Amino acid sequence: MKEHIEELLSQSLHYLLRDGIIPPGQPPAIQLERTKSSEHGEFASNVAMVLAKQAGMPPRELAAAIIDRMPKSHQVAKMEIAGPGFINFFLQHITLTSVINEVLRKGDQFGGPLHRSGESITLEYVSANPTGPLHVGHGRGAAYGASLGNILHLAGYRVQREYYVNDNGRQMDILALSVWLRYLELCGEEVGFPENGYRGEYIYDIAHLVRGEYGDKWRFGSVEVADGLPPGPGAGGDGEIYIDALIARARELLAATGFAVFFKAALNSILGDIKEDLADFGVVYDLWFSEKALEDSGAVQRAIDRLRANGHLYVKDGATWFRASALGDEKDRVVIRENGRTTYFASDVAYFLSKLERGFQRAIYVLGADHHGYVARLRAAAQGFGEDPDRLEILLMQFAILYRNGEKAQMSTRSGQFVTLRELREEVGNDAARFFYIMRSHDQHLDFDLDLAKSRSNENPVYYIQYAHARICSVLRNLAQMDTRHNQAIGEAAMNLLTEEHELQLMRSLSRFPECIDSAARLRSPHLLAHYLHALATDLHAYYNAHQFLVDEENLRNARLNLILAARIVLGSGLKLLGVSAPEEM
Repeated sequence: MKEHIEELLSQSLHYLLRDGIIPPGQPPAIQLERTKSSEHGEFASNVAMVLAKQAGMPPRELAAAIIDRMPKSHQVAKMEIAGPGFINFFLQHITLTSVINEVLRKGDQFGGPLHRSGESITLEYVSANPTGPLHVGHGRGAAYGASLGNILHLAGYRVQREYYVNDNGRQMDILALSVWLRYLELCGEEVGFPENGYRGEYIYDIAHLVRGEYGDKWRFGSVEVADGLPPGPGAGGDGEIYIDALIARARELLAATGFAVFFKAALNSILGDIKEDLADFGVVYDLWFSEKALEDSGAVQRAIDRLRANGHLYVKDGATWFRASALGDEKDRVVIRENGRTTYFASDVAYFLSKLERGFQRAIYVLGADHHGYVARLRAAAQGFGEDPDRLEILLMQFAILYRNGEKAQMSTRSGQFVTLRELREEVGNDAARFFYIMRSHDQHLDFDLDLAKSRSNENPVYYIQYAHARICSVLRNLAQMDTRHNQAIGEAAMNLLTEEHELQLMRSLSRFPECIDSAARLRSPHLLAHYLHALATDLHAYYNAHQFLVDEENLRNARLNLILAARIVLGSGLKLLGVSAPEEM
């Protein structure tokens, strides 16, 4: 409907231009918004105020001229000039009721693309290092990314959901070392555990698994392990030097085969736990992309070669640098260290290039706010490859802070002092967790109120929305107990009976759903859908409290049942997009 009115306005402006009332030139984009009150109609435009100076006319006079040249429409009942020059549009009653039939016909496909782009998108989210369980901070990215993927799909985009597995590099070596040192403890050997190793209880669990399979095969005496190592932080040494020396000693004693045992045990255990945790949270992926496989495929070298061929690399102090500062980054970046090993940055840019090579038109990253530096450096890399940097989109996720008993929970995968996503889900449930995570825009900090999330009251927004859905289901159960049935065809023929303000308001809300989906997709803002569902639930509750649905009069009864069935479809569909269930009883 919004597009129809925009087209009417566009034609009217064309006639004004033809008649010389507005001067030649490109007219401004038509601004058409939903009104906040039905007293002002369904839509309002400020186009007359925008063009008034250009036309040399008072805004209200120009608004009258626009209305005078507006093509006739069977869907618009009337137009009024309001305030300083707004044009308000009032829709025909049959136009309002038509949304009911459309919802019932399309089902959960209602809300589908207003502007079908078909753009192919690879959407990456969470991608937490497989060095420990997911914590509540990761949960926000998971809920946001999964919801955004669902919304983009309904809005007409072709979406691939992807998780980048950081299964290569120094952090994974530290993880494997941590498991081996705990394994040695289980074997009765005490070696100074590095302060910057991974300390969670899950490390002991993995060590137990290895010992259960291999016994003492990989046991070495504490003296043999520690002999000749530099002092650790507790002895006044450097923690990074100490842990690197421990990794080197582990590789020396265990050889490639033994080190791989601890590396794979840690990776498989933690990654398996992450996959299970996300699946239980309703978050699934089309592809788990391995960093190690990326390097083994030669993609990192191909990316470096492409930057070199485009003239963006230089050698300094034995290292190879990417001239990123010339392409908008704050400084140049090393891609190959003095020792010949490639950097994390080289892997990052190779991964981005692989997304483009796989045919995606746009690559969306959902990253934590602490990754803000990635924006400029990856855009610089895109330019270095000769690609349009606008094909890259990085969405920064602000932190989620969990409050329990008035205190902030610590979250550190190194210390082990963190609240896991699984613990949060067990405490508040998947539905509340998924909804609360996306209630606020991703670029705003989120304080997660546990008490509110667990409450069964109207103050809990997810409960409030689910209760609206359940109320409709209760009406249908009551209908089943009566000696009558719902007749959708009779209801369709009796739409003219739906004249109560609560009914009209509910229809207006239903008609906004496609616009909400379109905006949430374009703005990458699932929270818009959460707010829409809450407003729709408010309209449903008001209607439920004010009117009887199962009235004796057959035509009115079936018309009202059609309306609330349409509301049930939209509530259920919207909740599903956000990964929240739509219960029939509460």
